[in-house]
This record gives sequence, C-alpha cells and structure tokens, in this order.
Amino acid sequence: MKRCAMIILLFPLVSVAQSDLNDLLYKGNEAYRAGAFPEAEKAYREALKQSPASVAARFNLGNALYRGKKSSEAIPYFDAIVQGNVSDEVRASAYYNKGVLLSQMRKIDESIVAYKQALRLNPADSLARENLQRAMNEKKQQQRSTQPESKKQPSTLNKQQVMQLLNAMQEQEKLLRQRLNQSATPSVNRPEKDW
Repeated sequence: MKRCAMIILLFPLVSVAQSDLNDLLYKGNEAYRAGAFPEAEKAYREALKQSPASVAARFNLGNALYRGKKSSEAIPYFDAIVQGNVSDEVRASAYYNKGVLLSQMRKIDESIVAYKQALRLNPADSLARENLQRAMNEKKQQQRSTQPESKKQPSTLNKQQVMQLLNAMQEQEKLLRQRLNQSATPSVNRPEKDW
C-alpha cells in the first residue's frame, strides 16, 4: 500500500516540472517572436536550469543568442546538440545554424564544414546547399584577393627602368655574338678538317 502512495505522489511532481518547462519555453518563444531576444534568452536559460537535457531549450537559446548578436556564445549550444542523442533532422538543423553563425563571423572554412555536415544528414536541405555554395564562392574570392600583386597585374615601369633593361639586353646580345664569332673562327691549335 505504501508503494502505491509514493508512485501517486511522484507523478504530480513530474507533471508540474514538465508544465514549468513548457511554460518557460512558451514564454521564451513569445519573447523571441516579439523580437525581445534578451527576455527570450533569460526564459530559455531558466528552462535549461530546470531541465539541462532539454534539446528545445538549448536549440532556442542558441537561436536567441544569435538574434541578440551574441554569435560566439551561441555556437557551444549548437555543438552540444549535434553531440547529443537527437534525431538526424535536429542535428542537421543545428549544423545549419552553426554554419550561419560561422559565416557571419567570417570563419568561412569552418562554416563550409558545418554546411557539409548538415547536407550529409539532410541532403534535401536546399538552404544548406545554397549557403554552402555562397561560402565556397566567398572562399574562392578571398583566395583570389590574397594572390601576390605580380600575378594579378603586370608591373608598370618608368622610362628610365625600360632604358636600363634595354641596355642590359643589348649588352648581353653583344657578348653572345662575340662568343659565337670566336667559336666560328678556327683556332691555331686545331687544324681544319679536310673533307
């Protein structure tokens, strides 16, 4: 008889805790929709305190931090989601959001990795595919802009430099002709062949 009473007493406590978590998530969602990102962040943090395993609270907190211009603080929440025991769909969404954050922070190589992970988990995600393409294009653009100047455009020489180069080439040509003339004349020590 005592066992039945304990089970009945514990059930309402679990239900109340779940209800509080849902209330905090609802409050956070309402603040998020209204654009009040600090209030949403506060509600989601409270929800995580109540239920540290809540994927919804963690995911929404990451989004609220991103919208509240705290991108570097948001990344660990998405990392925790992808390392957790969640569905591939949720994991893909977390990778996608992480990729967006990294792109915004100009960490292009890392964002490319995140978008690729999102596409591995959800190949039909057209937004991840588009953002991956943008990130790859941006990386190519960065590589082009960091090439040495000599490869980008021919150097311009002033008149004096052109004249110096021309004189040096004429001097080399003169030396080369002298060598050719010396080798064409028979030497005294070598007799000419008689055919």
